[in-house]
Amino acid sequence: MVTKLLLISDTHLPKRARVLPAAVWHAVDDADVVLHAGDWVDVALLDELQARAARLIGVAGNNDGPALWARLPEIARETIDGVRFAMIHETGSAAGREQRMDAAFPNTDVLVFGHSHIPWDSVAPSGMRLLNPGSPTDRRRQPVCTYVTAVIDTGVLVDVALLAVPPSA
Repeated sequence: MVTKLLLISDTHLPKRARVLPAAVWHAVDDADVVLHAGDWVDVALLDELQARAARLIGVAGNNDGPALWARLPEIARETIDGVRFAMIHETGSAAGREQRMDAAFPNTDVLVFGHSHIPWDSVAPSGMRLLNPGSPTDRRRQPVCTYVTAVIDTGVLVDVALLAVPPSA
């Protein structure tokens, strides 16, 4: 069995963009599971994604208000087709991240996080994969806005791809 994933974070709607880019909505429609690592900012996006995504897993971030925190956890843990995921908005400094996250998230195969708007893909000493999809709406110091797609195939995470959001027409 193959499960298609979409990883997004730091959408900051409607502050950094008015809407989620069309390419990201296409990825939502194509995904079996959407993981959003926080900083939604407006509960309207949560409602839209819950209505449109086949399955949505999300966490709240530091820019999310009480309405989002009331509906989303700080940390999410889910096993998806045999792959153990954890998700949190912020992991702290890049220096020593892998070792800190190993201690904080034992028995985790993939940790999804956000906050920095900087894409990240590394492997901790335990073998846990750390993924930050960047932001599809606010590139900050990055050359482009980004999101991540991946596939779980027979209990293994494969085909992890960092994708640039195409410029709007």
